[in-house]
Amino acid sequence: MEVSRFEVYLVNLDPATGHEIRKTRPCVVVSPDEMNRNIRTMIVAPITTGGQPYPTRVTCQFGDEQGQVVLDQLRTVDKERLVKRLGQISRETERAILAALAEIFAE
Repeated sequence: MEVSRFEVYLVNLDPATGHEIRKTRPCVVVSPDEMNRNIRTMIVAPITTGGQPYPTRVTCQFGDEQGQVVLDQLRTVDKERLVKRLGQISRETERAILAALAEIFAE
C-alpha cells in the first residue's frame, strides 16, 4: 500500500492503554515518504474534534469538521491498522504541523 506524508487515514488505534487516544479515528501521516515506502510502519497523529488548545495541537479543518491534530499522541502503527484513506490535509495545516514538530523536538 502506497502511503504519503500528510494523507489522512481512518486508523484502528485499539488496543490503547491509559490516556492514549483509542478507537478508530482519522489520523494524519507525519512520517517521511521514504519511511512510508520502505517499511511496514508509519508515524501518525490522531485528529480529534474535542480537546484543549495545547501548543502540541494544531487546529485543522478536515471535511466538514473542525478539529485538532494531536501531536502529543504520535503513534507508530503498522499499515495493517489502516481502514481507509480519507484525503489530505491543507498546505497551511502541513506547515503548522511541521513547525509544531520542530518546536516539540528542538534542543
